[in-house]
Amino acid sequence: QVQLVESGGGLVQPGESLRLSCVASGFTFSAYVMHWYRQAPGKEREFVAFIGTAGRNTNYADSVKGRFTISRDNTKNTLYLQMNNLKPEDTAVYYCRRNNYWGQGTQVTVAS
Repeated sequence: QVQLVESGGGLVQPGESLRLSCVASGFTFSAYVMHWYRQAPGKEREFVAFIGTAGRNTNYADSVKGRFTISRDNTKNTLYLQMNNLKPEDTAVYYCRRNNYWGQGTQVTVAS
């Protein structure tokens, strides 16, 4: 069965960095586009980033453009989100997504 397992979240100060990972299993990872989403307390889940199957095509929400980088390693069945210059408004649970499959999420908290 399809499984998506995120990790790498934590508590950081504004301006710091984190790298999230999402390990995929149960399907041919290299054949699917992948996404990162996030959900802040009291808000709806929102799109963060997209990556094509080979990793060449990417797209970002305006709020993270220039600070976040999505990437993938198809040999390791792993999706990444490098997050730099984090801001308090980036605080959320971050999810990876393949079609209608979602991981359990990893908490990112940015606070001083």
